[in-house]
Amino acid sequence: MNMVTTLAELEKIYAPAPTRAFMAKEVGYISVHYRKLIEASPFAILATAGPEGLDCSPRGDKPGFVRVVDERTLIIPDRRGNNRIDSLRNILRDPRVALLFLIPGSGTTFRVNGKATISAEPTLLASFEVGDKPPRTAIVISVEAAYFQCARAIVRSGLWDEKRHVEADMLPTPGKILESLSRSEIDGQAYDAEWPGRASKTLW
Repeated sequence: MNMVTTLAELEKIYAPAPTRAFMAKEVGYISVHYRKLIEASPFAILATAGPEGLDCSPRGDKPGFVRVVDERTLIIPDRRGNNRIDSLRNILRDPRVALLFLIPGSGTTFRVNGKATISAEPTLLASFEVGDKPPRTAIVISVEAAYFQCARAIVRSGLWDEKRHVEADMLPTPGKILESLSRSEIDGQAYDAEWPGRASKTLW
């Protein structure tokens, strides 16, 4: 196996260097156009790092759920989940984070790198209430780099093409996975049957 071990080797393989257009798109703030991308996105992936390694967590809500406070500040409500709090544990120990935003129907994705803190300020959390349910915390991100990604990956994957969507019965259910991994300590059929009702009560 021919392993690449130096930066010089890598840059030679990927010559020529990126054009002006590829470099100009990266800025250290949320521009007017980048704000529109964030406000149109109902889904983002949050990457964090900690002593145990890396974590990548899906975050989703109504479009614009990631609040743009100003050009250099974003806030994400931490909605109900499984209470593993892997991302939050990591942020406390290593504030570096990255976000990847997806916009249904669009090939453009949007990335933000920065540093995060965790807020439990009641007034802030109340501003994110859905019904009478505020998030338990909010992730405040100081933006250090922001840039859009071209559509090649979305086009190649056919992500938004309904003809390429996978039928549900072609995949193992969460219950079946849990039953197998727990060696039948978890009743997979019961888990799958109970999940819709449980989720409807704990979305926010």
